[in-house]
Amino acid sequence: MIDRRQVLGSMGGALLATALPAPVSAAVARKAPRLRVGDTVGLVAPASALTLPWELDRAQHWIRGMGLVPKLGQHVREQNGYLAGTDAQRAEDYMAMVADPDVRGIFAVRGGWGGARILPLLDWDAIRADPKLLIGYSDTTALHLAIAARAGFPTIHGPNAASRWERESWESLWRLAFAADTPVLGGAQAEQASGRAGRTIAGGTARGRLLGGNLTILSTLMGTPCLPSFDGAVLFLEDVNEDVYRVDRMLQQLRLAGILGKLSGIAFGQCTRCEPETQEQSGFTLDDILDHHLGALGIPVFTGANVGHVTNQLAMPHGAQVELDADARTLRLLEPVVA
Repeated sequence: MIDRRQVLGSMGGALLATALPAPVSAAVARKAPRLRVGDTVGLVAPASALTLPWELDRAQHWIRGMGLVPKLGQHVREQNGYLAGTDAQRAEDYMAMVADPDVRGIFAVRGGWGGARILPLLDWDAIRADPKLLIGYSDTTALHLAIAARAGFPTIHGPNAASRWERESWESLWRLAFAADTPVLGGAQAEQASGRAGRTIAGGTARGRLLGGNLTILSTLMGTPCLPSFDGAVLFLEDVNEDVYRVDRMLQQLRLAGILGKLSGIAFGQCTRCEPETQEQSGFTLDDILDHHLGALGIPVFTGANVGHVTNQLAMPHGAQVELDADARTLRLLEPVVA
């Protein structure tokens, strides 16, 4: 698997140097249509190359099991270094799915690194004009955030097409994408089922637009026109393979950028394999760092949401209005994700 830290620095100010459309208001954006059994959906690889021989087969297996018809991007099998083809090829695949009238939604096959590289190459006027539901997580966070900023319609932060689709993941996706439901996500019962206990850092309730995803990817978009406004937002975060001191560093970046001070509430999900690498770095636990950065904000905060690089991860309504209850450790959707 690609170590994103080895390649993120190469991006430099590339996104800053690229002109992108002005942000749009989420209040006036059209929503993507709901998915229905029999719909065709696009499978694209906007980031890392599919290096495992079974990934594409498993992705198509899951998609067919959902009652959907998979359509592969033309370049989904390409490899350019650690990327799934050139930036132009990956952007071309995404825009081909947007332009195809038979395609009702788009799944990322896998994450890794590379989604941010195609953002300047996408036709944001076309994406705004014909919203299509994007589903994926990890590196797909770059696309979710950019769509929230540039197109304004909600998407779904959930398993990639080649991920393991356990019952909780599938049921939450069904309720959001197919049924256009407004479910309550998380809570004590979900924690017991997953075997991962949550923790309330600061109690209370908050409402706002749900934004976030992978902390590392979000931090790489800081200072670019690809981030939406976080004023009054509910932030959710997850990560994987990040030492505690790196989580500390990234949360401090969000603090210094003023993002943490704008939020109405925070749900921190799972940080998988986020342990100190050496004895010298083991002075703080992840809980210590989360308490330090999030506990004194004066807003409701909880940790342990079943979101991230874990089994049974929940599909999350990125860009939609939600109510966070930090005492119950739940997120309640206040509007459908899809039309």
